[in-house]
Amino acid sequence: MRHAFRTLLTGIKSLYLHPMRSLLTVLGIFIGVASVIWLMAIGEGISQKAQEQIESLGADNIIVSTIKPPNEALASGSGGRGMQFPEYGLTRADFSRLTETIPTIVNAAPLKDYQETFQNGRWKVDGRLVGCTASYIDVVKITMFEGRFFTDEENKEARDYCVLGAGVAQTLFPYEEPLGKLIRIGDNYFFRVIGVADSRAPSAAIGSSLKSEDYSYDVYVPLQTMQTRVGDTVVVRRSGSMEGETVQLKQITLKVGDVDDVMQTSELIKLTLDKYHNKFEDYGITVPLELLEQAETTRMMFNVFMGLIAGISLVVGGIGIMNIMLATVTERTREIGIRRALGAKRRDIVRQFLIETIVLSVVGGILGILVGLTCAPVTKFVMGVLKRTNPDLIASLPPIVQEMTPIIVFWSVPLAFLISIIIGVVFGVYPAIRAAKMDPIEALRRE
Repeated sequence: MRHAFRTLLTGIKSLYLHPMRSLLTVLGIFIGVASVIWLMAIGEGISQKAQEQIESLGADNIIVSTIKPPNEALASGSGGRGMQFPEYGLTRADFSRLTETIPTIVNAAPLKDYQETFQNGRWKVDGRLVGCTASYIDVVKITMFEGRFFTDEENKEARDYCVLGAGVAQTLFPYEEPLGKLIRIGDNYFFRVIGVADSRAPSAAIGSSLKSEDYSYDVYVPLQTMQTRVGDTVVVRRSGSMEGETVQLKQITLKVGDVDDVMQTSELIKLTLDKYHNKFEDYGITVPLELLEQAETTRMMFNVFMGLIAGISLVVGGIGIMNIMLATVTERTREIGIRRALGAKRRDIVRQFLIETIVLSVVGGILGILVGLTCAPVTKFVMGVLKRTNPDLIASLPPIVQEMTPIIVFWSVPLAFLISIIIGVVFGVYPAIRAAKMDPIEALRRE
């Protein structure tokens, strides 16, 4: 033990003789270890955010959405009549068929939406008008900030009630309580506010059947009220011409009683709808449970890929260690000859040089871990600076990246440190063996 300790002190002392060279060698390992931790933390943060968005849809939910077919398909589907307002998508009859014929479905929420302008006096904001039923709050997991959601009875009676999203409430009522107040929707309709939904993170687009949504600017009204006031046809006037479409339902969210039945239920939904939507493909099915499984697989592959990229930095650092130690062996040829002449064995020379490389790796690994653990606060600081100095750049990033917080992968810290030690040993063995194999007499002759 005492001999090993003296060898360690000798190795450290020899590194102190060339501090700049030792520091540059440590830098390679330091960057490699920090890169492993940082890249895997960023990858985990992005993956976690994506999974949260999918989980917010509900693992026991199945989302059926209306998809607008190409104009050519709509024209051919109309039998050449040149429909001014083509009809496509999910219908109220589809909703009845699905809920009445598939026993595994325990709850369902039909939905219709379109873009509209909301106004309270001089305050105005554009958002999404959502017509839904009372079950929507439970199926989609909306939480209320204040007030309440409308009931089934109020939906059947087509009451002029509305529930505001958090962003709409803040914009239209910056200085007053919104509950009980009237807001203007579009040009002709007034609705009374009975509740305000809690803030909810925007969702990213998923495939072609589920678009991204910012729920903060939603206004929820009873579906029957929307049907009575607006109808199924939405008309838009542009440059003296009228364009429109006839859609009964934009989305149906179905809740399955048991998660194990989700995949089988999605197949039954597809078989049921295909019978009545055979002209063209005007609907899509999104299964969050399936997306979660895919996201988990993608997360693992992404972490492995990021780890490999960072591992390259460690290998580069190891090559740097080998280069430095080979140069050290050449410089210390006479010292090696003197040690051998005084009785040092080859294993002593190997041990001395290996200890030096291990010390370099350990120091670099520790510094890399310390810097790697600062990933979250440094990323938050950089994002804050960019938001102030270059907001357009931040706005151009996907929402999932804007809201991402790096998450340290607990096993990446010991793994990166262990790899740094292994690399130090592997890349230090050859210089150490080369030093040990020197002929003492030839080493003493060299100046």
